Amino acid sequence: MEIQGEVTAGFEAVRDAFVRNFEVLGDRGAAVAVYRDGRKAVDLWAGPKDVDGGAGGEPWAAGTAQVVRSATKGVAAVVPLLLHQRGLLDLDAPVGAYWPEFKAGGKERTLVRDLLAHRAAVPALDAPLTPAEAVDGLSGARAVAGQPAFWEPGSAHGYHAQTYSWLLSELVLRVTGASLGQWLAQEVTGPRGLEFWIGLPAGETGRVGRVGPVEPPSQSAGVLKTRPRRNVSEAWADPSSLTRRAFAAITPLPDENAPEFRAAELPASAGIGTARGLAGVYAALLGDTEDGAGVFSPETRRLAGAELSSGPDRVLVVNTRFGPGYMLHSPASPLLSAGSFGHPGRGGSLGFADPETGVAFGYVTNAHAQSVTADPRAQSLLRAVRASL
Repeated sequence: MEIQGEVTAGFEAVRDAFVRNFEVLGDRGAAVAVYRDGRKAVDLWAGPKDVDGGAGGEPWAAGTAQVVRSATKGVAAVVPLLLHQRGLLDLDAPVGAYWPEFKAGGKERTLVRDLLAHRAAVPALDAPLTPAEAVDGLSGARAVAGQPAFWEPGSAHGYHAQTYSWLLSELVLRVTGASLGQWLAQEVTGPRGLEFWIGLPAGETGRVGRVGPVEPPSQSAGVLKTRPRRNVSEAWADPSSLTRRAFAAITPLPDENAPEFRAAELPASAGIGTARGLAGVYAALLGDTEDGAGVFSPETRRLAGAELSSGPDRVLVVNTRFGPGYMLHSPASPLLSAGSFGHPGRGGSLGFADPETGVAFGYVTNAHAQSVTADPRAQSLLRAVRASL
């Protein structure tokens, strides 16, 4: 495998781990980027642009971008926190103060911070949306507003895998009058030249590769396979479980390679970016970077890593930790340190920031594995970063 890009002195272990991802862990096409104190320390890519491209396919280039699934959530969280920083959004206000239609089905007391920390109690829909309804800009907000709460909002948490898209999008629209993707591009990514979009512009379609599922590498390749706990397996196997229903809020599953999906503003799942762009967003949250001025104040940066939810997750059926929009370091989703905040994407991608070390990390892949919160490829790269510090 021919690796492109560069690493600065001291981060050679990350390159070695990246090579191993292809040789042992079954990666197809991927990229990884790491910033340290605002400057790029790692910027690597390899493999074909398309997961099904094969040896003769178009190669991954410096500007190749991919769908990063739920790693989108961490980038999307920048918007409500920046609105809060500017005094436009009160995290302790009821969601209904901004979005009156949301005050239905036992959700009247749901706070904005509950919505951001997966405590809004609407992780699934009694009537799932079709792929067309999911991206029409209207049906999703109506569905979650009318959906009765599955538990008392604020009393427990459960991962809002798909419904997070419409919850967050509508909240931002009610506060700003603009869509979340537009506001992100205007205020955060655009001014810094960061290659990340929630709602892919028509002019960027040519750089985006095809994603798809891949089988895990065989145990003979030197990979130790682990089995999920029985209760987790049972939850995924039961169509009536909240786990299955949360991930099936769009039924049938949308085609992630379709132009309409890529153009949609689904901040739970449809973000598209380069590893450099994903890491660059997190670097900007930590302070000034070579791409431009920092985004968060020190107070907002501390808020991003503040625990709001922890313990048993009613959807993922493991213990998880969440801040306001961010998944926090835990055994279920290991990051660099206890103070890290970010978000994985089901199947592989990962982005996070670590205030303690000044590290910002982004990994994207076109090969979607079966992992949900801790992909072996991303974790191997993370361990190499830790060893390089």
